[in-house]
Amino acid sequence: MRISTAQIYNQTSTNVMNSQSATSKIMDQLATGKKVNTAGDDPVAAIGIDNIKQQDAVVEQFLENIDYATSRLAVTESKIGSAENVVLSMREQMLRSVNGTLSDADRQTIADDMQSSLTELLSIANSKDESGNGVFSGFSTNSTPFAFDNSGKINYSGDAGVRETVVASGVTMGTNVPGDSVFMNAANAIGDYSVNYLPNQQGSFSVESATITDASTAVSGNYTIDFVDNGSGGLNANVTDSAGTITNITDFDPTNPIVVAGVEVQLTGTPVAGDTVELTPAQDSNIFDTLNSAIALLSDGEKLNSPQGQSEMAQLLNNLSCGQEQMGISRSVAGTSLKSLESFASTHEEGQLINQSALSLLEDLDYAEAITEFEKQQVSLNAVSSVFSKVGSISLFDYL
Repeated sequence: MRISTAQIYNQTSTNVMNSQSATSKIMDQLATGKKVNTAGDDPVAAIGIDNIKQQDAVVEQFLENIDYATSRLAVTESKIGSAENVVLSMREQMLRSVNGTLSDADRQTIADDMQSSLTELLSIANSKDESGNGVFSGFSTNSTPFAFDNSGKINYSGDAGVRETVVASGVTMGTNVPGDSVFMNAANAIGDYSVNYLPNQQGSFSVESATITDASTAVSGNYTIDFVDNGSGGLNANVTDSAGTITNITDFDPTNPIVVAGVEVQLTGTPVAGDTVELTPAQDSNIFDTLNSAIALLSDGEKLNSPQGQSEMAQLLNNLSCGQEQMGISRSVAGTSLKSLESFASTHEEGQLINQSALSLLEDLDYAEAITEFEKQQVSLNAVSSVFSKVGSISLFDYL
């Protein structure tokens, strides 16, 4: 079979170009350290590489979200801890104030110190993060959440919103604790009513609990309890509800609860004839109002030295305990979330290691094998080029 010069030239040129292309491919692999640089290098491996990189991108976003949430919650937990320390110090001052050896001036000094501490507590509650967002504002991040009104009552202008971020597939976690759940929504220490002790109080007693036992029969609104002489050295308790109905409890025993339709009231201590207490519906309390009331009571030395003042201080200390418990629960929420975030981060980091190992198997280059292949291609290219050069120079006239 005859082979034309053009056919030899074309075939040899194709072989040279193929060898050059193979050599160039290996050089690219050596330069990048990857054996799969394009889908054409290995289509199946390229699909696997793309899938792993997409998974890594999602995990990386999860980790960024976790870092953000961790930072926010760490600030929240720290601020609540600082607030707890301030409140604990104020509680100790309140307990010290009931010492009978203190003068009115001493108690006023305590009140002034507590006022400074209350300002500090308010500052903590109105803290902002590095972005200028209120830590305890809920969704209303641009607001200053807590402020006292002209009557001395605290107002909360934030909301109960919990800002969430995605930390894993289908899993979201809150990055904040709203201020109302930290400082406002403490349980009422005695149950469902607050107590107003009147200036004419002579007996040493306080309301230990006042609860609605049957909402269907309890009369909504206020109750007034008057203690009167029963004529035989004891007491009767007359309970008047908001509808004006009077329930008379004869031969009242302060160790037993006062029970009227749907309401039960338990006292601690012993009232005397002429004492009166008023009950107002209140199912929760807040730590700011409690402390502000304590400061006002301390500033009124005459009142604090009276049975009325002593009863009010006992009630305020009970409400403060509930406020401290509420703060502790909120701090626990932040701490639990931080622990969960740490667990999610650890899981994601382990997943990244697994993905990196799989990615390495698919795309990382075996340098020893690649260099050997490169040298083989070089030898092949040199041989093809040499033969092509010699064949291209052969002429029939050389043999004539």
